Amino acid sequence: MNDTTKTYDGFTAEERDAMKQRAKELKASTRRASRADKAAEEEAAVLAKIAEMTESDRVLAERFHAVVKASAPELAPKLWYGMPAYAKDGKLVCFFQTAQKFNARYATFGFNDSANLDDGSMWPTSYALTQLTPADEARIADLVRRAAS
Repeated sequence: MNDTTKTYDGFTAEERDAMKQRAKELKASTRRASRADKAAEEEAAVLAKIAEMTESDRVLAERFHAVVKASAPELAPKLWYGMPAYAKDGKLVCFFQTAQKFNARYATFGFNDSANLDDGSMWPTSYALTQLTPADEARIADLVRRAAS
């Protein structure tokens, strides 16, 4: 086999970028600051990241952020792999991922394993978003409240 026929099935450019962003987030989190200052900085970083998004992703992310803040104010906003996420006691509970991030056809919101959503032996951990209706927002609010409980 010559070198021109070899393919590399490693990380995509988007995946490498996400890992670089996560490394920056981890480095920033080790800085010494008061808990309140750190929380304010992390929320400001989330809002800045949302402001950078394409219009369709930004609209969804702004609504998702508002729903999470209203339904589970105990969750702390933070960046996770360059995307908005929300943690309780330092453990990530839920996150928002733009469609643009991995060239997907829809944005996603999902839950990590610390979310309190167990329901039998199988349950959904992420959802596709193309728009947010009032009914969708109510459903997200309910899921986020349960996940944070």
